[in-house]
Amino acid sequence: MLDPELLERITARRAELDELEEQRAKQLAEGRAERDELAFAERVLERMTGQLAEERASAGPMPGQVGGRAAMLIPHREPGVEEGSLPWDYQRIITAVRRAAGPVMAREVGEVVGVDVSKRAKLEPLRSKLVRLVDRGRLRKLPDGRFTTRL
Repeated sequence: MLDPELLERITARRAELDELEEQRAKQLAEGRAERDELAFAERVLERMTGQLAEERASAGPMPGQVGGRAAMLIPHREPGVEEGSLPWDYQRIITAVRRAAGPVMAREVGEVVGVDVSKRAKLEPLRSKLVRLVDRGRLRKLPDGRFTTRL
């Protein structure tokens, strides 16, 4: 004859183990579901990153508005886009930098193109144009603030 107390302990322990197994199975299922969600999110992220890279590569610069129409006054330096397409004052600035013996300050460019360099208010718009030409890849700005042509 089996001891009823021992049978009760075995039954109780079996119930504990069944409950523990249920909890672990639930945790395992949740872990697998989360792993699947992460894999899905990773695929979406890779796809979106690729699409964004393609859009950025094809987008190019955003044109401004001139007379209600889109226009890029200072286009980026690209094959097929000549300096002749730039506004006249920008062409003069590039020519002045190109003719200089070496890197030049904005003040020196201003003297060549006829800007009153004694007044800062007249020099700053020229400096802005020089920086815009740097941003568009047509000139290069050195760390000391001087400008030179791109090679």
